[in-house]
Amino acid sequence: MTASTSALLTASGLHKTYGSTPALAGADFVIHPGEVVAVMGPSGSGKSTLLHCLAGIVPPDSGTVHYRGKELSALSDARRSALRRADFGFVFQFGQLVPELTCTENVALPLRLVGVGRKEAESRATRWLERLEIDDVRHHRPGQMSGGQGQRVAIARALVGAPSVIFADEPTGALDSLNGERVMGLLTDAARETRAAVVLVTHESRVAAYSDREVIVRDGRARDMAGAV
Repeated sequence: MTASTSALLTASGLHKTYGSTPALAGADFVIHPGEVVAVMGPSGSGKSTLLHCLAGIVPPDSGTVHYRGKELSALSDARRSALRRADFGFVFQFGQLVPELTCTENVALPLRLVGVGRKEAESRATRWLERLEIDDVRHHRPGQMSGGQGQRVAIARALVGAPSVIFADEPTGALDSLNGERVMGLLTDAARETRAAVVLVTHESRVAAYSDREVIVRDGRARDMAGAV
């Protein structure tokens, strides 16, 4: 794979095996600032494993991942954790909000973890809740909201720290089609406005339609439909 110098996050020759089961078998990937890339493939193809390797959550058995020119595997666990807190945002299929916290507190949590004071963190969280049109539930806890509202809170949490990369793993998988369309529109519009790159794992073509290009993962290998990988 040859990536341009403007690439934000790149992966080359990733291999990952769980037990005797290969999840990745030489996958390559590249994404640029402000770009939305859909990672598609059937269940078990390796697309979620690719996301986890790109985010530094799990290390590949071989191959390299570079973020802003730095190889993730060369960083300590503490530095990778700090990178995920400061530079990466995450949206998962079921939101994974903290049930004991209000919406505002959930959105403010990434800021609090990097040392932002409570008042400032919650002020910034409230602005994102307003922007995503859910400020009316800011005092609610996750169990008091609909699935669509919860996913918008998760998007606000992912964006509040001004990340460079957002990793979204099946973000509409638990939603009906109407709420799924709404969530994807809000996520991609906000990401493009803030110049955040989005790695979007999905198996749905209607969700992938919000991306700039698609990468198909099959049998542990990634094929860029635009020919960039």
